[in-house]
Amino acid sequence: MNGESGRPANGNFLTIERRDPRSRPAAERVRDFAEFAGRLSATEAARQAGRCLDCGVPFCHALGCPLANRLPEIHRLVRLGLAAEALEVLHSTNNFPEITGRVCPAPCEAACTIALAAPAVSIRQIELALPGHVPAERWLRPRPAPVKSGRRVAVIGSGPAGLAAAQQLARRGHGVVVFEKAGRAGGMLRYGIPDFKLEKPVLDRRLGQLRAEGVVFETGAEAGRDLSGRYLRRAFDAVLIASGARTPRDLAVPGRGLAGIRFALDYLAAQNRLLGGEESAPGDPVSARGRDVLVLGGGDTGADCVGTARRQGARRIVQVEILPRPPESRPDGNPWPEWPRILRAASSHEEGCERLWSVSVTGFIGRGAVAGARAVKLEWPEDKGEPRPVSGSEFEIPAGLVLLALGFSAAGPDPLLEELGLARDGRGLIPAGQVCSTSLPGVFAAGDCAEGPSLVATAIASGRRAAESIDGFLRQL
Repeated sequence: MNGESGRPANGNFLTIERRDPRSRPAAERVRDFAEFAGRLSATEAARQAGRCLDCGVPFCHALGCPLANRLPEIHRLVRLGLAAEALEVLHSTNNFPEITGRVCPAPCEAACTIALAAPAVSIRQIELALPGHVPAERWLRPRPAPVKSGRRVAVIGSGPAGLAAAQQLARRGHGVVVFEKAGRAGGMLRYGIPDFKLEKPVLDRRLGQLRAEGVVFETGAEAGRDLSGRYLRRAFDAVLIASGARTPRDLAVPGRGLAGIRFALDYLAAQNRLLGGEESAPGDPVSARGRDVLVLGGGDTGADCVGTARRQGARRIVQVEILPRPPESRPDGNPWPEWPRILRAASSHEEGCERLWSVSVTGFIGRGAVAGARAVKLEWPEDKGEPRPVSGSEFEIPAGLVLLALGFSAAGPDPLLEELGLARDGRGLIPAGQVCSTSLPGVFAAGDCAEGPSLVATAIASGRRAAESIDGFLRQL
């Protein structure tokens, strides 16, 4: 049957090949920080949506997507050419699809039923393309609440969880003030993600929508220092802590104190401040221009460092991962619809980077400033136990700039949490058995600080859940 006519697509994935939009050539895009990705046209998006099976049990929605986006329904509307209606359905579960379409690794596609035997539906690319197929004045129009509740909520942090919660609460009629310690709102979306993945005007127009819906942003205000927890609880009917997980994991090895060894987020934030016209923060890292750069950590943050260093004019970039090189296809014990633990190359890797696997850095060398790293190759046992250094495999990696992209932790000093006496249980702030409530009445938590570091989509979903809990709490006052 013809999925492009809006009827069930069934076998269309057999006759329609998956086609993703072309990205800008690597040699061109490394000259600037403009977004690298292309977009599907409305015609091609409808054609790609026609590959959807319209499953009775859509694993993409129920298991893959942290936001539970109603993907078969969205694809059905896209097939019919009803982009505005499809975007409306997408907005019912996701406040910022134009952002998740840019930065989410698409676990929904890994859980797509077609992925059992063929390339998955281009879910992320369809999501990314949709806003461009609908006039912005339609999908970005403010939707302020017609009736105000008279209740006030303080949101601590303006990352994806805080912004999603703020918008949901404002649309329920509550007064919302978002406090952000940085100079501009956006949290990790602004300071942690490079422009070549998320250009900041995309974020700014959403912030404009939130402001028009009544959300107030107070930047340069750190809760726990500039604002006491006592004040926040007295001045607001509810407080939502959505301060993220910004405590970077360190590497305690000889030479760690040498100049030129920096945390990845500090490095990325410095570049984002530069592009945004903000003043440099004290201790901002030096540029990678003309330097040998060593990136420790093989995740998305490490890849973002690779792309940033390449655009800054690094001479050579080496990315080191302590884990073994992943296989090309799903290994035994990693069945569909789980996230496939396979080799992946980010767009940054296409731009020039040497990747080393099963390597551990044992120390840094240099006089005053870092000049390189000592490393050793590792042998991983088949039973996934502790790795063993390979005898005689020691070697050195030249580096004038080392970036630690070893992940983040929800633990770490936080003046607001310390004042309120909130202790994290394990990964985050939420006690066992709770959804968004903390142990303090009227104080809620969402996002990475509550649940541990995760995806932007997961943070948005957490913010929406918190907003639902807070709204219920306020209506009982």
